Amino acid sequence: MFLPFSWILGTSEWTLFNSNPIDCFFQGLVGACAISVLCSLMRVYYFLQTCSESETESKQRSSSPVNPLRGNWKTALQFWSLTLVLSLVGSRVSSIIVLEFSLRAVSSWASAGLDGRGLYLLLLQCQFSLGCCFTCALVFLHQGALHSSLNLFLAASISWALASVSHSLWSHVARLYPLHSTERYCGKCITLLTSGHTILTSLQRAVILAFAFATVASFSTVYDHFLSQKDSLKLWTPLTLCYTMLVVYIQEDQNRQTGAEALWHTAVLRLGALLVLMLTVGDWSDVLHVLISFLGEAACLLPSQDLLQAVSREEEETSLRKQEQISGHKKVKRKPSSDDS
Repeated sequence: MFLPFSWILGTSEWTLFNSNPIDCFFQGLVGACAISVLCSLMRVYYFLQTCSESETESKQRSSSPVNPLRGNWKTALQFWSLTLVLSLVGSRVSSIIVLEFSLRAVSSWASAGLDGRGLYLLLLQCQFSLGCCFTCALVFLHQGALHSSLNLFLAASISWALASVSHSLWSHVARLYPLHSTERYCGKCITLLTSGHTILTSLQRAVILAFAFATVASFSTVYDHFLSQKDSLKLWTPLTLCYTMLVVYIQEDQNRQTGAEALWHTAVLRLGALLVLMLTVGDWSDVLHVLISFLGEAACLLPSQDLLQAVSREEEETSLRKQEQISGHKKVKRKPSSDDS
């Protein structure tokens, strides 16, 4: 019989790692590389948007203290912190985090559509969940596989290469794009000048594909570890309904808030609800992994203040353009009436 509080009675084993620690490290490294690629390309996109608005602003930003070369130690600290956190978070909790974020993304799309501020905020909020996507997907793909450590090492090597290329691109753009885009003698900057506006769309498609595959892997993991026991659906059905209502509340509450307050409030609500869920149906290791996930969310959101400011600035500019268009339409409509009179 399914006992939701079996961990209180001490019937479950307490383990920090669900598998080989070396495999867990490689999985966490792949997840951290995915987060690094996402953040680097988003910074490139918003920098290009800023440069396209005003040449003066681009020169100011290129010489500003936001230059990534002055904060390499912070970037390295964030990267290895995320690697450690994702290595410690087990596939059970990672799968639930992926399913929770997928449910929230679908709810956002159904209620307000994934465009404008909602899309940008989702890309900011999905950082740690994206890392969990890769960890649980790798666990799903390598179940019972021979030479899984070698395969994970190859995956980590490819991910490291992609993250290094993305970070070097961001460093090159932040230092030299204002000069190279005007002189037009750099192949990277010329390519970004012509097709840089498609970066966010490509990121969106890649993130959707990653979550789509990870959702399938997460369903398999959740079924094997939580739903395969007898009478488990009797407990999970009301929990799922309550959690869906909580997701809708979080979405409505986020629309009323702005800036970093909305991101932190949403993250605390999400992980707090997952903590309650694991206290109900999980064991000691699941509860510990959810607590570790708080550190992962903080490691993703704290260094993303520049991205949040860029999102807020673009949102303000979009609203100003809409107001100007509305006022322009009103002026055009008023002219014929004055001529007729």
